[in-house]
Amino acid sequence: MTGRPADERVRTVYLGSGSFGLPALRRLAAHPRINLVGVVTAPARPVGRHRVLTPTPVAALAAELGIACVLTPERLRAPEAVASVLALDPGLAVLADYGQIVPPALLDLPHGALNLHPSLLPRWRGASPIPATIAAGDPATAVTLMRMDAGLDTGPLVAQEPVALAGDEAAPALEERLAELAAGLLDRSLGPWLDGALPAVPQPPDGVILTRQLRREDGLLDPARTAAELERLVRAYQPWPSTYLELDGERLVVTAARVASAQPTDAPGRLVHEGDLPALATADGRLVLQAVTPPGKRPMSGADWLRGHRSR
Repeated sequence: MTGRPADERVRTVYLGSGSFGLPALRRLAAHPRINLVGVVTAPARPVGRHRVLTPTPVAALAAELGIACVLTPERLRAPEAVASVLALDPGLAVLADYGQIVPPALLDLPHGALNLHPSLLPRWRGASPIPATIAAGDPATAVTLMRMDAGLDTGPLVAQEPVALAGDEAAPALEERLAELAAGLLDRSLGPWLDGALPAVPQPPDGVILTRQLRREDGLLDPARTAAELERLVRAYQPWPSTYLELDGERLVVTAARVASAQPTDAPGRLVHEGDLPALATADGRLVLQAVTPPGKRPMSGADWLRGHRSR
């Protein structure tokens, strides 16, 4: 605790929608230098077969924390949305996993707008840094706190914590791990930032890679690529867009895989046997299908699917 009176706490708004930002929201709500006056998140959306209207994870946590003001604009850049946020008289904005462009009026607050990003910026800017990190086989990543500017993840760096990778991470587990580390980084950095003791340093000009929103077709496992590349995609594209094969006009979703050596008779695109498991022959090696989900069925082991496939 800092011992500062409550009226010296900085009025702060938090912007986020996805689960990556949940630990940060908890830390922000409890921080002694912060007066969390509002949360901005996406509107509730219909979810599931029965189209149940469901709030974002951030909205659900805000309710749990007792945050009275939760704004859910469809478009943050709409004048009325900007006005509703500015009416809270914030001195600082903090953003994590929000998914909308922040208008200039919210970037120019007295203490600026800080963004938590799960990559080693400037590498992997944009919408899908965690899948991109895994798919590329990067040996390390980072969590980054930056001051936002008008560009897409181009703002100067405030703090960065490198994270070593083992090379077997799947996207959901890595996101959860990075979310906790990002929350800790924010918690440690807020005091020095508000005191003016933590400078924002321009990002290096080299090594910039921009990611985009993933599409369903990105998950198609192309046998013209190597088995190692495809195995990384299986881990990177969980839960969306998932990875899959097109077999006999049906889509077989692949949820776990490993790499095995090619055999002389392999032809890329052919489904072969690796012991009791199915495997896809690729340009270099075999992608062994350890767990799959056939269309209209529950997840199963590759061995169970292969037994059923043989009997058809």
